[in-house]
Amino acid sequence: MNTKKKVYVGMSGGVDSSVSAELLKKAGYEVTGVFIEVWQPDFVECTWKEDRLDALRVASHLDIPFVTLDLEKEYKEGVIDYMIKEYREGRTPNPDVMCNREVKFGAFWKWAKGQGADYIATGHYAVTDNESLILPADKEKDQTYFLWTLTKEDLAHVLFPIGSMEKSEVRNNASYAGLPVASKKDSQGLCFIGTINIKEFLKTEIKEKEGNVISEKGEVLGKHDGIMFYTIGERHGFTVLSKENDSLAYYIVAKDVISNTLTVSHTKPEETLGGEFVIQSVSFVDHTERDILECYGRARYRAPLAKISLEKVKKGVYKVIKKEGELVPASGQSLVLYDNKKCIGGGVII
Repeated sequence: MNTKKKVYVGMSGGVDSSVSAELLKKAGYEVTGVFIEVWQPDFVECTWKEDRLDALRVASHLDIPFVTLDLEKEYKEGVIDYMIKEYREGRTPNPDVMCNREVKFGAFWKWAKGQGADYIATGHYAVTDNESLILPADKEKDQTYFLWTLTKEDLAHVLFPIGSMEKSEVRNNASYAGLPVASKKDSQGLCFIGTINIKEFLKTEIKEKEGNVISEKGEVLGKHDGIMFYTIGERHGFTVLSKENDSLAYYIVAKDVISNTLTVSHTKPEETLGGEFVIQSVSFVDHTERDILECYGRARYRAPLAKISLEKVKKGVYKVIKKEGELVPASGQSLVLYDNKKCIGGGVII
């Protein structure tokens, strides 16, 4: 009788997920490699076939079964449609958060469970410990920001095999194991549309609408092609009329959907924004809502942690008060919450 635990590994064709599969097989699991076929716009150069072939080569090298799972519909509805809707309404969404929630740890797990899986695994840089989500060993690769919607129930059947490794160790492990992708470069594209620039994609779905770029005093400084294409903190992409002796950069500090204006300032937004704001759709890994909470927050990927306090307004809604550090809240983005080395949950900035 086979008593090995069954784990289905999401294999993207990259080195991280490939080493994850190799480590799990070495640890004695019954491993199946799964390539998730995703939705891509018709005009984007197709790269998934090459990635699938790389994943297949690795699976063959490891002598494990390999399956292609079609989740195009789930990607389109759960990630792309959500993203477009958010941008149309002037917010800046986190599609990678939804990709993880709806697809990798949603539809993929549902399918794998139906196949008799005990676990699913991915190449994310994160650690699970007693159904908690912990920062990885490689802080430069930390991906807990995109995993905050996972709960203890999710984490009970999720494995992150490389979470305790530095990236250099992962590369060395791939070389030592002779994996065909050992020297493959990391993907720089977002998980849902490959290498295309996000603004280029949005302009195929959302009509451009020129508006004014204004100063904090209301003075018209230039033009933009649609506020839905910009987010707080950006300093590129809009046109500012040149002024004599004005060589300082402008940063977007506010967006007004109704007037279709971008407000810009020479002052960096992290120096003036983030004093108080509200987050909604708040969830905690352990499901325990707190009335008052002192912790740390991160409002964008790889941003430094800021010391904050949270005050509960109502179920799933909290007021955030910045105590110390940098925090640039942009409507639609995630504020992810941390307690020491543990990611405890998050919410969406209003």
